[in-house]
Amino acid sequence: MPDPLIETAPAQLDAEDAKLVTLARGARGRVGAVEGAAVRDQDGRTYAAATVGLPSLALTALQLAVAQAAAAGATLLEAAAVVTEGSNLDGAGHAAVRDLAPSAPIHVAAPDGTLIGTVTS
Repeated sequence: MPDPLIETAPAQLDAEDAKLVTLARGARGRVGAVEGAAVRDQDGRTYAAATVGLPSLALTALQLAVAQAAAAGATLLEAAAVVTEGSNLDGAGHAAVRDLAPSAPIHVAAPDGTLIGTVTS
């Protein structure tokens, strides 16, 4: 699956989406992971995660954040954010978000929190 294209970033994120970037940065920083991610469900609950790279299990941060939300009973995601050193959104994380949110924005940010762009498709 090809990586989704990052579209132009909004001039400024609203407070709730900016919180997702902050949570994603925190999750990444706590364990020194390649990526951190956070999602917000239909009830406003947030879930944050970092990349998992074990010999028997590999998950992107976004996959894990979505899995946490689904395990807690979320049926819809309002928005997601991923903080990465890369310049694109991985296909697996994108697909996980789209399982619960066909059109929710996925904000992609650099490790310093600077918004790189947003994926809406």
